[in-house]
Amino acid sequence: MKTVPIYQVDAFTTGPFSGNPAAVCILSEWPADDLMQNIALENNLAETAFIIPQGNDWLIRWFTPVTEVDLCGHATLASSFVVMNILQPDVTDVTFHSQHMGDLIVRKNGGMLELDFPTDTPVRCELPAIIRESMDREPLECYRGRSDYLLLYESESDIINLVPDFRKLARAEGRGTIVTAPGSDVDFVSRFFVPGAGIDEDPVTGSAHTTLTPFWSERLGRKTLKARQLSDRGGYLECSLAGDRTLIAGRAMLYLKGEIYV
Repeated sequence: MKTVPIYQVDAFTTGPFSGNPAAVCILSEWPADDLMQNIALENNLAETAFIIPQGNDWLIRWFTPVTEVDLCGHATLASSFVVMNILQPDVTDVTFHSQHMGDLIVRKNGGMLELDFPTDTPVRCELPAIIRESMDREPLECYRGRSDYLLLYESESDIINLVPDFRKLARAEGRGTIVTAPGSDVDFVSRFFVPGAGIDEDPVTGSAHTTLTPFWSERLGRKTLKARQLSDRGGYLECSLAGDRTLIAGRAMLYLKGEIYV
């Protein structure tokens, strides 16, 4: 029997029991995919990240309870917190090598950790019928990004009061559906629905902000933006558009550490 160190970290948090919890498992080599999938299912969090040291850098993969995904922001933020605060407390930046999205960099930025991710510029499109049927209010506009649809609404209250039919929405193409509107105390607010990946609503989604940041940067005429994700747990992010890269900063807090017996 082997043991695997595991940490649970709240990413993009504003305090205890807020933000998006992610599990981070430290490995020395990749086990079978089905073992990682079973660990993620057992954890029953939106994402479990698996990381392996490679020289001065790290390899990274992410699993929801039901599938592996190409990119996850909050679990990368959580992984960087573990590396920079527990495993290698002398470093100020970490490079993760991912299988599908290239190099992902995380840096200390004051009291925050800042993701450096590829920008995803959304393109306006027709609202798919299945998404229209899944929402209890019609969006103003619909866009398609690399893997997600983005729906624009008029106000923050629209986003708060939206009640999707998750079983219908799970049949939509792509990874998930972002809904967004101008914010009352931040530049924009959002929610993110991913029922097809086993997550009806993700608490705070770093990767979705690689789509939201260029979208709102163009509409507001500014490169630096403040954002809030309006899930029950809630989260706060500071985003900057840097050409083909998007910088997404947030705070993280350790919730637990332990060992998995496999």
